[in-house]
Amino acid sequence: MCGICGFYSKKDISVDKLTEMNHTLYHRGPDDSGVEIYPGKKGYQIGLAQRRLSILDLSPLGHQPMHSADGRVSIAYNGEIYNFRQLKKELKDYPFQSHCDTEVILAAYLKWGISCVEHFNGMFAIALYDRAEDSLFLVRDRMGKKPLYYLEEADNLVFASELKPIMKYDGFQKNIRQELLNCYLVHQYLNAPDTIFENVYKLEPGAILQFSQGKKRIWKYWDVAEKYREKRGTFKGSFDEAKEELRQILEASVEMRMISDVPLGTFLSGGYDSSLITAIAQKKSETPVKTFSIGFEEKSYNEAVYAKEIAQYLGTDHTELYISEKDMFQQIDDLTKYYDEPFADSSQIPSMLVAGLAKEKVTVALSGDGGDELFCGYNNYKMLADMQKLDLLAGAVYGICKLPGLKQMKLMEKLPAKVQIVAGNREGQYRVQPFEANKSKVAEKLLQKDQLSYYFKEELKYQEEHWQIRRILLDMDTYLPGDILCKVDRASMKYSLETRCPILDKEVVEFSYSLPHSYKYEKGNKKRILKALAYDFIPEKMLERPKVGFSVPLDKWLRGPLKDQLLAYCSPEFLRKQNLFRQEEVEKFMKHYLETGDGGRGTGENYSRMVWAYFVFQKWYQDYIG
Repeated sequence: MCGICGFYSKKDISVDKLTEMNHTLYHRGPDDSGVEIYPGKKGYQIGLAQRRLSILDLSPLGHQPMHSADGRVSIAYNGEIYNFRQLKKELKDYPFQSHCDTEVILAAYLKWGISCVEHFNGMFAIALYDRAEDSLFLVRDRMGKKPLYYLEEADNLVFASELKPIMKYDGFQKNIRQELLNCYLVHQYLNAPDTIFENVYKLEPGAILQFSQGKKRIWKYWDVAEKYREKRGTFKGSFDEAKEELRQILEASVEMRMISDVPLGTFLSGGYDSSLITAIAQKKSETPVKTFSIGFEEKSYNEAVYAKEIAQYLGTDHTELYISEKDMFQQIDDLTKYYDEPFADSSQIPSMLVAGLAKEKVTVALSGDGGDELFCGYNNYKMLADMQKLDLLAGAVYGICKLPGLKQMKLMEKLPAKVQIVAGNREGQYRVQPFEANKSKVAEKLLQKDQLSYYFKEELKYQEEHWQIRRILLDMDTYLPGDILCKVDRASMKYSLETRCPILDKEVVEFSYSLPHSYKYEKGNKKRILKALAYDFIPEKMLERPKVGFSVPLDKWLRGPLKDQLLAYCSPEFLRKQNLFRQEEVEKFMKHYLETGDGGRGTGENYSRMVWAYFVFQKWYQDYIG
């Protein structure tokens, strides 16, 4: 696990400048660093740099940038190739010098070319320079576990694990993409390939970028929609047979992710996903697995008691930390430092705290991320199932409200918020993204420039009429990499902690696509097959309870200790300097929010998440733009 950066450029970039860029990633890899610049063709030079967090082969033989034995290929790489030992057997003709997976990538490239990535099972962001082809390849893993940004500037390309190194590049300009602010305020993150800056992009999950002498080409080697269409309906066995096969695949996935030359543990929240992963890890371990959870003083969202009970049942070496509201509040100043693009999923705060707790004893932690997306676990999925049943009735309500005599009465706006969502879900082809409509209407009022739609266009790829399935696929393309995995990556790397996600193993993901949907969701029972498998390891009574998750008291903070700072971010002086928001609309919206919480629309809908997104953006702006 590391941080990488570099370039393919005609500019005269010094080793000192690349070292400065690389140093901004120190938190991602405090154990070692490497910076090298190579001459290319036609006046170009290629730079590769890496900060190393040593996980496999702790010796100097794992140092990066690493070069192939014949000197043809150089690599800077962030991640883990979990099946590297199996691949090494297939590549036995290569003269290996180390025991790390980085050298396996080099050997695989020399044998299979860039299509070698199709052989890899893991999480990775790879920068590989082939001198024979004079090409720089950037590659990101299938699910987007590891981040990779790039800047296009004239005929030059700069890349990095985070935005901070790119900001140090002499050709970087801090031009904000104003038309995306609606998307950010609604979703709380920006989805790949978009970033907050002009000419800077995220490489999409499952994508390869090839750059040579000013020319760029991007293609996908793995795609959610394509893989779903390939695998859909291919499993023909019974539910019990599916559960047994899932057990075997998941156990193999956990076992691969327990390969480490440093201490390893698991995050244990007490929910189904983390409990199942922990149970399998404990089964595969000869000693008690180290488990970590945080508790909250507020009993209504404290799950630590359940995690402790499960840890005792499994016999793990459990550590828990009860955190106060003050503990969480103190993390706010670190948000923009480690999330260097505006990012406002507030569960990032407790995520950082549990990562810090784990780092005290381990360097690698397994998590349960991905279970909700793959196996239909979110409450929104149940709401969509109910909405699809009401689709014909909703269409009738929508039609009535649009009749000439009633349209002027704005009848739709007088309906209850939930009815508006169902009835209004008629316009265009985006059928499974209705929940943020009200927030988007508010956000567009606040912003000066014309905004892009908050709808994710990826929805149109799936050729799937079942709304739940369509939304699951959409979340795998957007919310999972853009929010969940980004949150976990930055929170854990703040403490130089590697996080591995067994449920997001390639084999688990593709197997989930093959299953009948009824094996995932049946009569309101979400994550049906995952729950059934978990009950084979842990008694049902320990797991069966409402989903809680990490909670942060946003309303209380924004109307209390953060109120003055929030109002300062709404001041005429601050807004005039930015020239991004409409001053009068911001003042009216914030006044009503601070008084009522509903943002002035009278719907009763709570706008604390949008206000938090606004607050985080303004803090980011102050810290990075000035």
